[in-house]
Amino acid sequence: MTATRPDRSPRVLLVSHHYPPHLGGIENVVRQEAAHLARRGADVTVLTSGPRPGAPGTGRAGERADGERAGGERADGDAVRVVRVPAWHGVEERAGIPFPVLAPALLPAAVRWARWADVVHVHDCLYMTSWAAGLAAALTRTPHVVTQHVAVVDHPSPFVGLVQRAVYAAAGRRLLSRAGRVVVVNDGVGAFAVGHGARRGAVRHVPNGVDTEFFRPAASAGERERVRDRYRLPRDRVLVLFVGRLVRKKGWELLLAAADPAYELVFAGDGDGSALGGRSGVHGLGALPPAALAELYRACDVFALPSTAEGFPLSVQEAMASGLPVVTSDDPGYAPYGLDRDRVALLPREVPVLRDTLSSLARDRARRERMAAYSRRYAAAALAWEGHTDALLRLYEDVRREHGRTAPRARTGGPRGAAYRGSGPR
Repeated sequence: MTATRPDRSPRVLLVSHHYPPHLGGIENVVRQEAAHLARRGADVTVLTSGPRPGAPGTGRAGERADGERAGGERADGDAVRVVRVPAWHGVEERAGIPFPVLAPALLPAAVRWARWADVVHVHDCLYMTSWAAGLAAALTRTPHVVTQHVAVVDHPSPFVGLVQRAVYAAAGRRLLSRAGRVVVVNDGVGAFAVGHGARRGAVRHVPNGVDTEFFRPAASAGERERVRDRYRLPRDRVLVLFVGRLVRKKGWELLLAAADPAYELVFAGDGDGSALGGRSGVHGLGALPPAALAELYRACDVFALPSTAEGFPLSVQEAMASGLPVVTSDDPGYAPYGLDRDRVALLPREVPVLRDTLSSLARDRARRERMAAYSRRYAAAALAWEGHTDALLRLYEDVRREHGRTAPRARTGGPRGAAYRGSGPR
């Protein structure tokens, strides 16, 4: 049921290159933001990519297959409107880089929905959806907020690194310099944003949230065993879980190199997992939907993510909410969060250190239990989505006031024929 919206609650256009059912960190953040904002009374539309043009069941941009004008599908209990523009996903299919190339309908859709909105909230500067939304916000004089999730991501291809830097230097600088507020999750990304044009006074540190009811510890040993049986995992071994795409920045190859007889490794994430096949004590499960992933956290004993340049990744937050001891990289992005380093293992990205730490944890159940209890307590106290939503609503009110928008626009419904109503990303 859709929440009742107060008179002063905003119309929010959230913009993301992907949205569930596509799996990934940014899309999960946007979905949670959309759902929690709607519960607080905001009128929320998500603008994102959909299937490629001409895919089965699609019509022209702005139409359903039967020709009826569509204002977007409804999601999250009918509280959130999702507008999907047809896109080509070949870059992700061929190179593993989630960069949808959207149809020309993107810009008209962005302009129509920006005109409808009180605030445009763009997620990351790297994508076509972001560029179109930033231009649309400027054309319609609608204030916009940017959440910058990361800085330049380390990639084995020098060309990909060059493209990232060029995009951030051009489109990224325009988006960040014009933003009423720039949301970051750590000081490193904040410095990156300022270095690319964001006003220092506009940058705000807002931690991502985690659903501490959905991600929870196992209720019993029996529940853990049932989940292990479902995924054909051994009942009698210490299981170290990795969750993330199998790409270089996530450090999955470091974890694989740190394999040891004291524990078995479980990898959940998409990408080329051919190196996992046939190895004793290594289980590659591929990409899993959120419900299955939540189960898997409950079935394992330790979470390990030796990633780089990620700050405080969502998967670490989910693992903590699930009551798992966490072993991860000693990233400067953790500094603002005040983690107890005796209860969270923050390590250099070195295979021997990673192996020694995991082996020690595998043999020390009491230490695992202390770390697990801390993880759950910390997540429940510091990472709830309600606090994140409070912060966003305050930011929206601030930028509306600065732009002279102290009252929301007239409640006349969404624009006609604004965008394609698709069945979800490929």
